[in-house]
Amino acid sequence: MKRTDLKRNRNLLACMVFSAGVVAGSIGISMAGDTPGRASLPAKKEIPEITLENLSPPFKDYDYFQGGERFPFRFNITSFDGINAWWLAEASTLAYADEDFVRSRFREAGLPEVTFFEKEGTECYVANNDRFAIVAFRGSELSRKKEKADLNVVVADLRTDMDFRLTDWEQGGKVHRGFKEALDEVWPDLLPHVRKIQEKGCKIWVTGHSLGGALATLFAGRYGNVQGVYTFGSPRVGNEVFKEHFEVGMYRFVNNRDIVPRLPPPGAYVHVGTLKFIDRDGILKDTMIENERPDHSSRDETDGQEQSSQTKRKSSGGFVPAAFRNHVPLLYAIHLWNNIIESRP
Repeated sequence: MKRTDLKRNRNLLACMVFSAGVVAGSIGISMAGDTPGRASLPAKKEIPEITLENLSPPFKDYDYFQGGERFPFRFNITSFDGINAWWLAEASTLAYADEDFVRSRFREAGLPEVTFFEKEGTECYVANNDRFAIVAFRGSELSRKKEKADLNVVVADLRTDMDFRLTDWEQGGKVHRGFKEALDEVWPDLLPHVRKIQEKGCKIWVTGHSLGGALATLFAGRYGNVQGVYTFGSPRVGNEVFKEHFEVGMYRFVNNRDIVPRLPPPGAYVHVGTLKFIDRDGILKDTMIENERPDHSSRDETDGQEQSSQTKRKSSGGFVPAAFRNHVPLLYAIHLWNNIIESRP
């Protein structure tokens, strides 16, 4: 081989090595940008198996408001918003936990000021920063909340739920007597606190699951000046006249086959708010047949967590019918999160 050819080949090889190094360096930089330093894209959450062991809150192993940095609360919105629905479902679920746990999770979510209100069986958290506040009412407590069962709370909740006589509502119409009396217990302390926060410029958002949803509805109807109301698995609260005088726009979420929104029976009682229905596939819809009978199939569908009869028998937690399982507040939060992810382009 001639000396000139050898030199030419060496120069070509050097250029190839240099180019490869540049490419490799570029790939390395690109890969470095995709690892630890950069947040991964959010993913859908798995629907947990609900058994007798985890049927009732609190759910302390759940990572509350995970993804809130990517999907922050839109406190100025007046129309329906799926992200806000997820936030408020998480807050409604969190409200069942003990005070210290709730405070820490709200603070991690950017709501450093947390005030707890408790009288008899009524419990409510108000969590706020300098822009917005979430008023979250706790639902009925039929099992342990802390390390041991609080029988007084359980009895008070049952008394509230069962006193379904209609009583006069100050704004017009009639409402569930037990729900009204439960709100009256905390009203003298809750009202001035919320007013003080709002006077500082905070937008007031109200939420609750089950009994908490009923109390959120009554609070919003009485207080009036709120930015939004989202309830989850709420029972009916008042009659048709009450509904007509209810000036606050709100959204009520019903999970497929959840039994509680069917109570008390229709007729004297009606629902308030725009329906948002979560179907058996976890998809959020705007319509359902209000008085439809539950689907009695040959087997009890688990709506996203179907099990064979053999699996059901082996489950140490015990099998729970869908009418009760789908009332679990955690399922509302997870379904709404998954709908956010599904709707992303």
